[in-house]
Amino acid sequence: MNTPTRASNSIQLSHSKSELERLVTLALEEAKALGATEAEVGVSVDTGLSVTVRLGEVETLEYQRDRGMGVTVYRGKRKGSASTADLSERAIRDTVAKAYSIAGFTAEDECAGLPDPDTIARDPPDLDLCHPWAIEPDEARELAVACEAAALRLDKRIKNSEGATLSTHHGLRVFGNTLGFLNGYPTSIHSLSCVVVAQENGEMQRDYWYSSARDWRELEDAERIGVRAAERALRRLGARKLATVTGPVLFVPELARGLFGHFLGAIRGSSQYRRSSFLLDAAGQQIFPSWLQISERPHIPKGLASAPFDGEGVATQDRELVDRGVLTGYILNTYSARKLGLKTTGNAGGVHNLLVKPGADDFDALVRKMQRGLIVTELMGQGVNGVTGDYSRGAAGFWVENGAIAYPVHEITIAGNLKDMYREIVAVGNDVDLRGGIRTGSVLIERMTIAGE
Repeated sequence: MNTPTRASNSIQLSHSKSELERLVTLALEEAKALGATEAEVGVSVDTGLSVTVRLGEVETLEYQRDRGMGVTVYRGKRKGSASTADLSERAIRDTVAKAYSIAGFTAEDECAGLPDPDTIARDPPDLDLCHPWAIEPDEARELAVACEAAALRLDKRIKNSEGATLSTHHGLRVFGNTLGFLNGYPTSIHSLSCVVVAQENGEMQRDYWYSSARDWRELEDAERIGVRAAERALRRLGARKLATVTGPVLFVPELARGLFGHFLGAIRGSSQYRRSSFLLDAAGQQIFPSWLQISERPHIPKGLASAPFDGEGVATQDRELVDRGVLTGYILNTYSARKLGLKTTGNAGGVHNLLVKPGADDFDALVRKMQRGLIVTELMGQGVNGVTGDYSRGAAGFWVENGAIAYPVHEITIAGNLKDMYREIVAVGNDVDLRGGIRTGSVLIERMTIAGE
């Protein structure tokens, strides 16, 4: 990545942490003065820059600066919430008053209220999550242009581009409640992506590549991203259709992440107490093969889903979510935990770095292991039923014969049931993708229906 040569005001936030803490304290005191039994307040400020170029020209340039406050007050077991984008003291008082008024009209809910005091984070760690990028729009444009240009000059069959986009974001959030919790931390996230189109003999295929990181210095080289996007598009030329078969399916890491995302959705507390999950009451049951481990690691420095505390101020902590294939528990915030008669797991706002333990095989070894089957590199459609686990998605990728890639394929559908698919995972590769909150390698599933012509 090129280093910016001059300072930029684009990374400056409108408020400091101490200023936001003062505003949160003001809102909490106002809620108590009105008679609220409990209250919680979150306030955030954000700034960002996004530049998209297409065929060497700027297509969009967006500069974003946001701020807002959310207030929740409790009058006994009655809850009211309100929000504002105006952080003046008068607007904050008006917002608290509105939340307090709303609470007077809502029904009582025995599960409503702040977390138990013993769950609150008392000494949150510094996870090194903020590395603002002082990059000016011209420099961002130059990087995006270089990324796209590298793709376009790789091969004469790269005929078109859907653009290269560089985005950078810097934010700060402070949260407090009437239990005495008041804390916050800044974050940053940066990304660079490229999408190009390959064309030959009247056929067109598109593909992409991207890099994402907390620290802009750790982004993949711009030209390498463009080259990777072009190589992926070229590999898809000559795609064929398949006859309908049943066989092994290998999901590449960036798509395997979605398989575990469906798993997380099924074990969320809200899905459990609403009785709308294909893994209903599954805690303690064997969901995956006995060799498979899935862990939550919230405190990874610079992790894209790291957090010292959750959205309610509850301490985050390491956890073995799946131990030797057995589901150890659910993903709970305070409310869903109370609905289920359990205790919060510190997951208000989501899971913090899910790690699927990799095996010894790299991607090529997994291809050899499957012998004959489908590598999935693209999924289309939303054909996943969270209640039944039925899974049906449009797909494209590569057909494998005799342990080697034979040719690209497209216009196919893969289908199965997630409960069966999880049990029939044969291996997880060591090609772990770190560009998200779910870290996994490629996943080989023993058998799915592959529907073609």
